[in-house]
Amino acid sequence: MSSSTPGKSGRTAKTGEPGTTGKNVKAAKAATGAKASAPRKAATGAKAAAPRKVPKAESHLAMVRRARRINRELAEVYPYAHPELDFRNPFELLVATVLSAQTTDLRVNQTTPALFAAYPTPEDMAAAVPEEMEEIILPTGFFRAKTKSLMGLSAALRDEFGGEVPGRLEDLVKLPGVGRKTANVVLGNAFGVPGITVDTHFGRLVRRWKWTDEEDPVKVEAVVAGIFPKSEWTMLSHRVVFHGRRICHARKPACGACPIAPLCPSYGEGETDPEKARKLLKYEMGGYPGQRLSPPDDYPGKPAPALGNG
Repeated sequence: MSSSTPGKSGRTAKTGEPGTTGKNVKAAKAATGAKASAPRKAATGAKAAAPRKVPKAESHLAMVRRARRINRELAEVYPYAHPELDFRNPFELLVATVLSAQTTDLRVNQTTPALFAAYPTPEDMAAAVPEEMEEIILPTGFFRAKTKSLMGLSAALRDEFGGEVPGRLEDLVKLPGVGRKTANVVLGNAFGVPGITVDTHFGRLVRRWKWTDEEDPVKVEAVVAGIFPKSEWTMLSHRVVFHGRRICHARKPACGACPIAPLCPSYGEGETDPEKARKLLKYEMGGYPGQRLSPPDDYPGKPAPALGNG
């Protein structure tokens, strides 16, 4: 079985790109600081910049340029962006991603250590007693359906792929419980194959940014794929999801603490007061643990607590 170092696959060593500003370079340095307060400075660096109103008649070319600039800005704010599921190999990432449906990555990460201790390989998981697996993954919700999917995909890996996770999208989506989103997560982070992961955060933000008004994830993926070069797809996905989880929340986005406010046509949907917005920041920007129990070395926040420890 091929393996992957957690959070490293699909990563890019570049944190800055042409067209960035001195202010943003400072934000990037702040974001990589060891103290939890440092990333907060990066997130609030935009308060002095007056948000501009994106014209309703913005051309497609202008939108593409703005979208690519947003990506460059996010690369500076989140140079440490990474998949927020703990995994040591493609099989673990595949299982963790299936478990992440309708729950948080944190809850999955707190659950998978016991799961992989009991069933370390597809062969082991395919032969599991359903009731015993259900008891382990109970905290992730929908445990019966997820157990059925995990045992089914494990059996398929055992019988059709020699116990190895395939590295092709067309093979992955044939596995029980695996759709394009899950397949792209695995391809991008376990195999280094570029992919766009359209989860709820990604879809919400690209619509707020007026890159597309599509609701269907497959159509969103196709539109965004046409805006960015393939080499950017995986890291773009991480940056957008990071931003959605930390600043651009679904119900109350922290607009006043957003470093890309000048580029956002939806500025004002959330809290615009800088001090009030700062209180809405989550994870390392707000000084709290992130989603992973074993984050990458360059992650500036705190590791999440194990299940039962907080």
